[in-house]
Amino acid sequence: MSSKVWWYAARSAGIVGWALLALSVLWGLALSTKVFGKRPRPNWLLDLHRFLGGLAVVFTAVHVVAILFDTYVSFSVVNVVVPFTDAWHPGAVACGIVSMYALVAVEVTSLLRKRLSKRAWRATHYLSFPLFATATVHLLTAGTDRHTLVLRALVAVAVVAIVGLTAVRLWHADRHDLMTSPRVAR
Repeated sequence: MSSKVWWYAARSAGIVGWALLALSVLWGLALSTKVFGKRPRPNWLLDLHRFLGGLAVVFTAVHVVAILFDTYVSFSVVNVVVPFTDAWHPGAVACGIVSMYALVAVEVTSLLRKRLSKRAWRATHYLSFPLFATATVHLLTAGTDRHTLVLRALVAVAVVAIVGLTAVRLWHADRHDLMTSPRVAR
């Protein structure tokens, strides 16, 4: 077997994991901003959001395992679970480790949603925004494909779409809060 197999597996799984994370965040924003309309949605729309998030976890796990077996940098288990324990791009790797933990937290609380309060679930689910940011920083600072035009274009499109849908979501939330909050007596 070629010595580069693990390197290719780590690269591709990392990119696919990031893309699945971006799609999951975009799909979640699309659901919450009601771009599909105000009528009740079919269950498969929410299931797709959950499936994309679950696949992001799987590809992140493949990415980490492949990095452990790759000999290019020779990471140890400690290096992939504790930030700043290796000299190779410590800040970039730390962003990846933080992203991994946030992804697991969002996924686990999503699986336990029925057992958590809505407030706890929502607070953890909001980690998706810094998670996407740190995963993107990791991709653009540690990824060996960060200089390719296609990857940069994909990142730019995803960032613009997520920022745009987040702005729509916040605008709708503010309008909803203004319309439903009691007026303050003067």
